[in-house]
Amino acid sequence: MIENLLLGLNALMTPMALFAVTIGVIGGVVIGSLPGLTSTMGVALLVPLTFSMPPEAGLAMLGGIYLASTYSGSISAIILNIPGTPAAVATLLDGHPMSQRGETTRALALATFASSIGGMLSVIALLLLAPPLAELSLRFGSPEYFLLAVFGITVIASLSAGTMSKGLMAGAMGLLLSTIGSNPLTGELRFTFGLPSLYDGIPMVVSLIGLYSIPEVISMISKKTFVVPQADIGGRRSAFSYLGEVLARKGNVLRSSLIGIIVGIIPGVGCSVGGFLSYDAAKRASKTKEEFGKGSPDGVIASETANNAVTGGTLIPLLTLGIPGNPVTAVLLGGLMIHGLRPGADLFTTNADITYGFILSLLLANILFVPVGLIFARYCAKVIMVPREILAPCILAFAVIGAYSIRSSVDDILIMLAVGVVGFGFNYFAVPRAPLVLGLVLGTLAEGELARSLALVSGDVPAFLLQLLTRPICIILLILCAIALFQGVVQHRRNPHMLDS
Repeated sequence: MIENLLLGLNALMTPMALFAVTIGVIGGVVIGSLPGLTSTMGVALLVPLTFSMPPEAGLAMLGGIYLASTYSGSISAIILNIPGTPAAVATLLDGHPMSQRGETTRALALATFASSIGGMLSVIALLLLAPPLAELSLRFGSPEYFLLAVFGITVIASLSAGTMSKGLMAGAMGLLLSTIGSNPLTGELRFTFGLPSLYDGIPMVVSLIGLYSIPEVISMISKKTFVVPQADIGGRRSAFSYLGEVLARKGNVLRSSLIGIIVGIIPGVGCSVGGFLSYDAAKRASKTKEEFGKGSPDGVIASETANNAVTGGTLIPLLTLGIPGNPVTAVLLGGLMIHGLRPGADLFTTNADITYGFILSLLLANILFVPVGLIFARYCAKVIMVPREILAPCILAFAVIGAYSIRSSVDDILIMLAVGVVGFGFNYFAVPRAPLVLGLVLGTLAEGELARSLALVSGDVPAFLLQLLTRPICIILLILCAIALFQGVVQHRRNPHMLDS
């Protein structure tokens, strides 16, 4: 191991590799902070640039983009209440309220340091535990994925603070919207209204842009609902001084990192799910549950630690088994292939210098995006001081550009506006939007895995139920679901006023 690390360090400590990871981090911070420009898009756009680079430099650039863009989605989430990437949806639940009460610098600093720590811990896990953890991911079949999605859906109760019935309604709407598109088993089209752009369902990034940007634009235009941010009371304090605040919450950080790493190892789950699960766990463990959703630092730290910990986790099955855990790692797999590298044992032996150089570059990227992100965020924070008459049309323009850039489709702009109208209605009637997002994300996963599970038993429902009750991981997930539901019932019985608002 030591010999391989030295080989990797030697490969990384070249001017080309260091320059590549720096450019990747800077590009990733910019890409992630702009709604609509996802990590997948950033990595895919720059893959061609790595053709002429040495493998260690090319992979370092792609890894830097991946990590930095996952983190920087929190910048627009905190400042504008618009997640730059799906990974930052859970962050805005407490990040934006902190910004509204004048703690923009603090929220951005906490998000930056938490992301860096979570990312570094996940890279260390990748370095030390890749083979055994990858083997764990092979134990997940369709029944396990289905129950994992169901467990994630139980988080809806925690995301419905003060509005239990409305939160459940929003979650149910998200599950309903997730059924739009083709049936995962039969291919039959449902609720598409003849629009080809809906054949694959509602695009996640497009829906996030509409759900969070359009209501903000309307709120800025409406004098009755627009909230003018207070002065940044942490503006004169050095952003680096908030590192101690993150380290003081070591229980939250370690728990969130572990959740993120495990979620990352399981293919197809994603950063947003890791953020929500970690947020829910932090809320359950907190002694001040009532602060969550109103600007709790623990909420920001939990979600940002987890979503960046997912990044290292997704690389474990990729490098050891060739299984991409999400769209970004699928593109990274293409990048590996382009440079003649194939996942597996040879990657850690024959090509140890390149592989360990890549892993060490990820560690460097997690360190580099701290100063880059804080400098970039300092100027982004000035956005809240721009007059709303200027800011509102700019946000709308970016939303339209972001929605169109996903698939170069005008229909996506219309979908974005339609979802935005729904988001505005949610705001008007005080319905939380996060449960809708969670229902939309996990509904697609749950339906697909349920269809595959039933197909494997030829549609025999009793046989499927027997699998859920006899497979070890399924039993563990069922117990976790029961515990989550029980805690939700107890919590709301202790606080009857939380049932409705």
